[in-house]
Amino acid sequence: MTELRTLKVALLGCGNVGAQVARILLDDADMLASRSGARLELVGIAVRNTDTPRDVELPRELFTTDAGALVKDADLVIELMGGIEPARSLILAAMRNGACVVTGNKALVAKDGPTLHEEADKAGVQLSYEAAVAGAIPILRPIRDSLSGDRITRVLGIVNGTTNFILDQMDSTGAQFADALAEAQRLGYAEADPTADVEGHDAASKAAILASLSFHTRFSLDDVYCEGISSVTAADIAAAKDAGFVIKLLAIAEKLTAAGGETGTETDAAGTTGVSVRVHPTLLPREHPLAAVRGAFNAVFIEAENAGELMFYGQGAGGKPTASAVMGDLVSAARSIVLGGPGRAETTTGKVSALPITAAATSYYIGLDVADQPGVLAKIARLFADHGVSIEIMRQTTHRDADSNIESAELRIVTHRASEAALAATVEAAKGLDVINSVTSVLRVEGV
Repeated sequence: MTELRTLKVALLGCGNVGAQVARILLDDADMLASRSGARLELVGIAVRNTDTPRDVELPRELFTTDAGALVKDADLVIELMGGIEPARSLILAAMRNGACVVTGNKALVAKDGPTLHEEADKAGVQLSYEAAVAGAIPILRPIRDSLSGDRITRVLGIVNGTTNFILDQMDSTGAQFADALAEAQRLGYAEADPTADVEGHDAASKAAILASLSFHTRFSLDDVYCEGISSVTAADIAAAKDAGFVIKLLAIAEKLTAAGGETGTETDAAGTTGVSVRVHPTLLPREHPLAAVRGAFNAVFIEAENAGELMFYGQGAGGKPTASAVMGDLVSAARSIVLGGPGRAETTTGKVSALPITAAATSYYIGLDVADQPGVLAKIARLFADHGVSIEIMRQTTHRDADSNIESAELRIVTHRASEAALAATVEAAKGLDVINSVTSVLRVEGV
């Protein structure tokens, strides 16, 4: 029997995910060797403080604070430190020294992915980051590999477990946003400072990565339109529920086609003018597959020309689930080294533009507080028609102000699909209509 070669593995970071990765490398060494074709030897773990208590008991001699020295002699580097620096510099140094890199750093990949890929290409090494999006769910490799012979047209994802838990709590219990957030923090789903989650920044980083792989063009975080969920109220949730919808924070990347586009290039010949990448609270019909994703789970829904509709579902966070994604990338990278081929390159064959939110086509859910008098509905319908927006659903409830004793009505409108620009102009015009007291909510609708 041929003796297996040994590959040196350096681990940068030992938080919840890093500790589980180290445990797997040590406990499952034989299994990993049989699947990768090489012995994967964990030669060191770089941390800020070697005395920090950890949930997993690991050999103390593996720990070091000198990350720079650790990556110099490694064949494989796993970066789980997070943040931009020093993670970026360490990854670049590792690749320039000939090491393949596995990272779960979504913020870095979304911000500086093009530079990292260029360096990986120059060095002929593999850069992988399955763990950067949707935790344990295998989504990036299927997009890059399994669907490489197809054309993806649209991706919709619930890619942040914290916000999905909050919105699910509001939907199932009637809780206010602040109470649902507090419960998420109590259970450990939300950080003490939940800004990155609830304002959509975490999901936006993942949207940029999904768009880049799906449409073979490098998109950055700056290309993503982003809205969070902090303005979603219990009244919005209840009204959506009454109309047969559920509210989710979605990451959306979709190919948009212009009617009568010019020809002359592969992109133009298909009529494609660009890709819209956005994150925002979205109403989904309750029969849509993503509507059934509960708690802190994640799911990604893909539409492709030939494969049709696909959905990937699973745990989107946590030490063990995310470590599973890291190890999948590590075994793949090790096999590429053993076989002696070049690193698996990113396929950026497209040159598709990132489009602003105004170019998107969607439907709107609009809440209006209006005067309860004859002719109001006709005026509102005329305003929508004047802006080229068709109303699909309109529901009205009346209420009387306890202080003024004035009766008014609450209108909940769902429009047909129209351009974002036309819908935004309609909402702006509605604010100036004399029979409308206020626009109480505006949310986008998908899946109708």
